[in-house]
Amino acid sequence: MASWCENMALPPRVLIGPRASGANGQGSILSLRHPKLEEETQYLFIDGGLHEFNWFKERYGSWFLGDYVCEDGSVYYCTLVDPIFVFLPLFEAARMSSGKDLGKFRQLDEILYIEGYPGYQHLMSIAGNHMELVCEVKEVANMKFFRLDETKVLTWLCCKVHSIKEAITKLGKNYAAQGERELLTEAVQIIRENLKDEPWLTVLCKKLQLDINEINDTAKSNEASFCSDSSPMPAPARPSEGSVGNGSAKSSKGRPAKKPKIEVGSKNIKDMFRRVTRNGK
Repeated sequence: MASWCENMALPPRVLIGPRASGANGQGSILSLRHPKLEEETQYLFIDGGLHEFNWFKERYGSWFLGDYVCEDGSVYYCTLVDPIFVFLPLFEAARMSSGKDLGKFRQLDEILYIEGYPGYQHLMSIAGNHMELVCEVKEVANMKFFRLDETKVLTWLCCKVHSIKEAITKLGKNYAAQGERELLTEAVQIIRENLKDEPWLTVLCKKLQLDINEINDTAKSNEASFCSDSSPMPAPARPSEGSVGNGSAKSSKGRPAKKPKIEVGSKNIKDMFRRVTRNGK
């Protein structure tokens, strides 16, 4: 092994991600609940942006890292994720609504206190501005109280779908030639990976006049095709909670890696949005 990595406990891997601004800039790897699966998932929080980790691997390939050859040719890359997706299940549970009762107004520090997940406390600085888009907000004695508003959530989701739909049409002639319903279906299948079926995916499909069963069946079919050929992810590749800054990282804990899948051939547009925790499902 090359001298620069001979003291590493685990073999090096390649990650493409944002670099913290400033000479002493630093980001954090946070353990949060996945908004759909509710399992522990790592995110990168840096310069006020929340990023999810994605993983890609060709069937054959290696990396040349200086004078070291990394036989595992996989690559990790970070992509921005809208924090509202991550916050949505927390705010839904926090309002404690039932029947016609719209629920309670709560402060951010109450809502973001999740036992076993201290990472949410790092997001206090961005939670308020984002969640005002989908919440009723009351201010009492200079303190803000939030309650999730279903109408605002549905409006926000519709805006997300239409934004993704417009982006899909710019990917190429084949996508641009699709009909309105096909494009809406593609867009909904993309955001469903961060959205629970109940209540949000159900109400969204009803609003857009789409069949939720068709959405889910198509997504499962695409996932089965995507996972037709698999190989285990190298154990050290899973990011761990800690700090990241200017090329260095400090990890505090690790978890057994799951088995993501090798991408082979042409794939559906949704496959571009796979994340580490979804692979192997």
